[in-house]
Amino acid sequence: MSTRRLFFGIGLPPTIQQEIIAWRATAFDAEAGRPVAAANLHLTLAFLGEISAVKATDISRLAGRIRQPPFSLAIDDAGHWPRPGVVWLGPRQSPRGLVQLAELLRSQAARSGCYQSPLPFHPHISLLRNATRPVAMPPRNFHWQFDVTEFSLWQSTFSQGRTRYNIVESWPLTA
Repeated sequence: MSTRRLFFGIGLPPTIQQEIIAWRATAFDAEAGRPVAAANLHLTLAFLGEISAVKATDISRLAGRIRQPPFSLAIDDAGHWPRPGVVWLGPRQSPRGLVQLAELLRSQAARSGCYQSPLPFHPHISLLRNATRPVAMPPRNFHWQFDVTEFSLWQSTFSQGRTRYNIVESWPLTA
């Protein structure tokens, strides 16, 4: 049986993607870590793992039933997790809509048999990977903000030494 590596996430508007990439180029040394490609910048809501097409269909059907209003997301914080080697951006304060959406998707995934980490949801956008040594963090004098009007099911594929994330399906956030 074939499986796909899937997760729910929020994509960034292209202009913000490019602004973050330009900022990252000036904020971090080249040896700080491996930069995440602009097209791969996203905020993960719920990781599903390797799942079958049948399970993906069921989870997609459940996701399509979610009714939640859009919300505004500020990206104004950064950090470094040395153990997994990730430098990230995220919100200082998570909007309630973001936390509710993640909790809904994570609980649906768990009920469908997808392991969910017991760690609390920490919304973030991975900027650098393989950042296992100490990283000089830039001052937090940055701020990006955008309205989140949809969420998506993404597929992660690895080929030719590169990871690529592609949107499989998206759903609007509506009241």
